[in-house]
Amino acid sequence: MKIDVDTHVHSIASGHAYSTIDELARGAKKRRLKGFVLSEHGPALQGFPHPYYFTNLKILPDIHGVRIFHGVELNVMDDCGGVDLNPKVLRHLDFVMVGFHEACFPPQSTGENTKALIAMLANPFVDGISHPGNPVYPLDYEEVVKAAARYGKVLEINNSSFKVSRRGSEPNCRLIAKLIRQYGVLTSCGSDAHYQADVGNFQYALKLITEENIHQDQVVNSSFAKFIEYSEKRKTARRAIS
Repeated sequence: MKIDVDTHVHSIASGHAYSTIDELARGAKKRRLKGFVLSEHGPALQGFPHPYYFTNLKILPDIHGVRIFHGVELNVMDDCGGVDLNPKVLRHLDFVMVGFHEACFPPQSTGENTKALIAMLANPFVDGISHPGNPVYPLDYEEVVKAAARYGKVLEINNSSFKVSRRGSEPNCRLIAKLIRQYGVLTSCGSDAHYQADVGNFQYALKLITEENIHQDQVVNSSFAKFIEYSEKRKTARRAIS
């Protein structure tokens, strides 16, 4: 399976990443990607971009022939679906992920973590969940996957989780992948790159997707056209909310 769009990429604007947008585009071109989602962390994490950053993403052109999709990795703020950007900002983005980060939502019990993530999936401004296999946040994975199916949202298989970022994620990611296949849930394959050489690096995530026989039609970024179709569908849904 080929991945055309990397759905999870950070630039220096995220504070703990090390490449400019221009450098990321060069990395994406080298990997023969057609695009990537610039998904800086939401502003609740200290040192991360102001909301104005996200409203001004519209000025970015294609760079080195690579499409720059306008995105964000929001933070889970509570167990009621609360996130850290205003809907007025979110309705104009191409891809809105949300994930657990300890500074914003400390790890809790399996039941409490599950409740929070299902509330995120129910949030109409959210498109998908980043790195749901993080072992620091135990979940009832079947209930989360069933909720993703119910709301038509994406659960990410995050390549970085297999390396250094969230050690111990692999068994959880494998279980999530099995459930994704079982329930026909949408997924994305994201590098979670924080450096240009990692843009489009799906070595571990794509191996897992292949081993668990997840169908290409379930992977929203397996083609450029498919990702645009999902992104436009979700943008239309967000903009329809008064």
